[in-house]
Amino acid sequence: MGPGYDSCCFSLRVRLFDRYRDLAPQLVPPDYTKKPNVKLPYELIGSMPELKDNPFRQRIAEVFSEDGEGNMTLDDFLDMFSVMSEMAPRDLKAYYAFKIYDFNNDNYICKSDLEKTVQKLTRKELTSEEVCLVCNKVIEEADLDNDGKLSLEDFQHMIVRAPDFLR
Repeated sequence: MGPGYDSCCFSLRVRLFDRYRDLAPQLVPPDYTKKPNVKLPYELIGSMPELKDNPFRQRIAEVFSEDGEGNMTLDDFLDMFSVMSEMAPRDLKAYYAFKIYDFNNDNYICKSDLEKTVQKLTRKELTSEEVCLVCNKVIEEADLDNDGKLSLEDFQHMIVRAPDFLR
């Protein structure tokens, strides 16, 4: 179970279990204790109303899934919804936002990660020059140690200056 699991109250877990089961009743038994190794495929997770229009839906599922491919256990599913809830601590949200934007999983947000992020946020409506300009400006503004990439610390510092970022 991930770091957000404990903050999820029992009744919410029951409702989320029902949501999880509704995605694939043929895979998820009503008594989950009898088959705890169930994983729902990304295709089902990504089609949920909460994710289907999100340009980061695949990346979100990958980050929260144990297998890194978006296939989710119930615990993965609970963690994802716990972190995305309004009650989740800001630092936990920032940590997972950082992981979502770190496309190459190197624990930094480099220029190529930023390019992918900007392209997803703008639905590829910017020219490559505009994307490059935005990425360079973000690195210039947020890279505290001037190493050309954003660490988690750099990212958290940037988020503090943009309070609406994680809403």
